[in-house]
Amino acid sequence: MAITIETIPGYVAGTWNVDAAHSEVTFSVRHLAISKVKGSFGTFDATLTTGDSIVDSTLEASVDIASISTGNADRDGHLHSDDFFNTEAHPTATFKSTTITEKGDDLVIDGELTLKGHTEPVTLKAEFGGIVTDGYGQTKAGFSAKGKIDRTKFGISFNAPLDNGGLTLGNEITLDFEIQFVLAS
Repeated sequence: MAITIETIPGYVAGTWNVDAAHSEVTFSVRHLAISKVKGSFGTFDATLTTGDSIVDSTLEASVDIASISTGNADRDGHLHSDDFFNTEAHPTATFKSTTITEKGDDLVIDGELTLKGHTEPVTLKAEFGGIVTDGYGQTKAGFSAKGKIDRTKFGISFNAPLDNGGLTLGNEITLDFEIQFVLAS
């Protein structure tokens, strides 16, 4: 179903800002080739500027890389270093959509991700959750999105060999987004 003013009750052209209290940005990476380590970013922002149809819209987002949390202080400290994000020199990651298309019931969001001074194309597959008015009279829209990146393309290539010949970390990072937007008044 097309996401347009005519087809979705409550959908309007306008500016929608992230509701950070009801959103999350998480990631996972293969560790020791046997399991995955997960983490999240606690501070992020996004603005969805909608047109009469979702395909006429743009998305801009930023993530405070220093807000990374994997549940392990030593690992988080290492992630702040130049081996990984170098958060002192590159404190923010940004994403800007270039196109949004509908593919069946899903959205495909193509854009450019800038991380650690490197910009690469990224595709996110998204699901539109709907639009509601909450108990405070705010109009909210929900989306889930997922994408994968190769961390080495962003200058994050640290790794350590394992005794069995493998490497400690996988290169593919899975990104997950659960986002609520609130219509700007």
